[in-house]
Amino acid sequence: MTDNENPDILSAKHTIDKEIEALRMMEGNLNGSLSKALDIMQKTEGRVIITGMGKSGHVGSKIAATLASTGTPSFFVHPGEASHGDLGMITKKDCVVAISNSGETKELSDILFYCKRYGIPLIGMTKNKDSALGKAADIWLELPNDGEACPLGLAPTSSTTATIVLGDILAIALLERRGFSQTDFKQRHPGGKLGAFLQKASDIMHKGGEMPLVAENTPMQDTLLTMTSKMLGCVGVINDKDELVGIITDGDLRRYMSNNIMNMMAKDIMTPNPKTISGDILLGEVINIMNNTGKGITQLFVIDNKRPIGIIHLHDCLKLGVA
Repeated sequence: MTDNENPDILSAKHTIDKEIEALRMMEGNLNGSLSKALDIMQKTEGRVIITGMGKSGHVGSKIAATLASTGTPSFFVHPGEASHGDLGMITKKDCVVAISNSGETKELSDILFYCKRYGIPLIGMTKNKDSALGKAADIWLELPNDGEACPLGLAPTSSTTATIVLGDILAIALLERRGFSQTDFKQRHPGGKLGAFLQKASDIMHKGGEMPLVAENTPMQDTLLTMTSKMLGCVGVINDKDELVGIITDGDLRRYMSNNIMNMMAKDIMTPNPKTISGDILLGEVINIMNNTGKGITQLFVIDNKRPIGIIHLHDCLKLGVA
């Protein structure tokens, strides 16, 4: 049996095609209502409240999390819990984004009434403008009415994919409107590998007495002692202005080992003008520099006005899971 005859692969391709078709339909339906919804969300002084039932609720939780991590304060309110006290979590300074593919989810009725009663802006995500949600919403964001990828036409598949993408559209557009930066993202996402990538060199560098540094005229015997005691596989060479002028690595030592190295000075062995970085560079870029500089390097001095203020070793990045 070839891949083109494999029923599982054929099913998978049908699902992909059907969901892409739904996204293309949604793309064609985009209009000025999107900008109006973004205006409301951007001007909201409180929180963007996301709500939805069932699969729409699961998607809504993801949308709220994406908004919160990209500069738009947001959280999810379950419609059932809202009817039993959690409506108090929604204030007049908030706006509400309600999700229902059909627009007729009964569990949303109390939230819709609450928004109308207190003048809270309501954005509705639904395929049906004439539904209860479509009529109640101040702004209607249209979901594609193109059926589901499910062969039974029942399980939310294409509709939930479209809803996730519409949520991403809102989050990315707001991110761009706010001028949200990598630094802003790091402040909201300090954990995990992604958070580690967004740390700065100055956050993890060895500094002060941990730096292996010697003067240009330091005898190699003392240079080797410094290099060994700091255990970073290198030593930086500084001039009388405390500026970094060179570096000695294990590779340099191997190249000079047969040349009466102990009678030399640090400046005789060093590689001049070593690659350096600034303290505000992100660790993701530090790894790129290490991997893409010549044969690859494992140490980088951090400098400020030509003077070393720290050093990063590849192992420091490995410990954080960055490399």
